[in-house]
This record gives sequence, structure tokens and C-alpha cells, in this order.
Amino acid sequence: MPSEQGEQLDDVIADLVDEDDDSTDQNGQSPLEEMQAPDDVEFSGPPVSLTERAAEQVRSIREDENLEDDLKLRVAVEGGGCSGLSYKLGFDHKSDDDEVLVSKGIEIIVDPKHMMYLKGISINYPDGLDARGFTFDNPNASETCGCGSSFAT
Repeated sequence: MPSEQGEQLDDVIADLVDEDDDSTDQNGQSPLEEMQAPDDVEFSGPPVSLTERAAEQVRSIREDENLEDDLKLRVAVEGGGCSGLSYKLGFDHKSDDDEVLVSKGIEIIVDPKHMMYLKGISINYPDGLDARGFTFDNPNASETCGCGSSFAT
């Protein structure tokens, strides 16, 4: 029995660290799997922007982690979270399909399929007593969870 529990724990840990595995529903389908980028999504104006504090934090992380110059800040969404969709933020290589945006001197990459959920979003990094970490102000969200890391449209 103890080895069976160990194997289950290994499976749970493997699921948590597998960054390529999208969240799936009861049918094994990823909520973003069927999503098509609408033809009317435009990338003019600031579709995704960083506040100065968020840009400073991104620069600090890049420097602290000695990241390669070809890694860009990826902003994305994935199925899951309290409200249905969760934000993803991390460094990644640009794919051929990605749109490249620049905010406060930071290159941001976004998959066009995600832009309909992210257009107009502002990413901040408050560092106070009541909040610390990246926060998302999304004009497309009809509701958000209490911690602000997931939303619904």
C-alpha cells in the first residue's frame, strides 16, 4: 500500500510540473483547444500593457534568473480556476503564430487565440501590505475570483 501511495504522489507531482498539459474538462477536452482566433481582433493600441512597477518586476526576474535574451514575457489564459479561465504569465520562446507587443520596453508575446480574452488588460505588480504579486485588470472579465487570478467573460 505505501508504494501505491508513493506512485499516486508521483503522478500528482508530475501533473503539477507538466507545463505543457492544458487543463481539461470531464471529456478530456481543453477549453482552449477548440478556440479560434476571431478575424476582427485588432492589435492596435495597447492590447496588453504593463504598469511601470510590473515592468520593473519583469526586468528584475529576468536579471535574477539570468534568462536568455530570446525569451519573451508570455501572457496567456488557460481553462480552470474559480471563475473558469486563469491567467498565465511566464517567459517563453516566440512561436510563428505569436503576436509581439511592447509595453514599458518589455516584449510581450500573445497567442492570437488568447487575445479575445486579454485585449485591453493591464498587468500590475503591487507591493503593499494588502497585495503583493502580479495582478490583472481585465476589461473583458464579467466576473473575477476573490484572488484575481481567474475570470469569466
